Amino acid sequence: EGLDKVFARHQRWAAGVRAAVNAWGLPIQCADPAVYSPILTGVMTPEGVDADAVRKVIHQRFDCSLGTGLGKVKGRMFRIGHLGDSNDLTLIATLAACEMGLRLSGVPLAGSGVQAAMAYFADHPGA
Repeated sequence: EGLDKVFARHQRWAAGVRAAVNAWGLPIQCADPAVYSPILTGVMTPEGVDADAVRKVIHQRFDCSLGTGLGKVKGRMFRIGHLGDSNDLTLIATLAACEMGLRLSGVPLAGSGVQAAMAYFADHPGA
């Protein structure tokens, strides 16, 4: 396959996940798009929302495990991984679990991240 294709695939998945987070209207933890990670996306929860409680809802209800915030952002964010044994559909399922868990936790969302990611992946087919 070659490293160029591997790197491009992970950049594409990352962009699809970021499209979802942007559609939700939630901030991405990395403030500078020039240094966004191709490995994971940090999702900031609104002030007063315990991100670890949201993660717990997502895990208990949808059997989806997400990374926690570390250090200063513990409890303020969760991490969505997008590398390794993934594909468009597993990422869509992860985003659906996040979207449902956020809604169940009372987090107001601006729009559907699942729809945004599906559109991104459809408009940007992989190699």
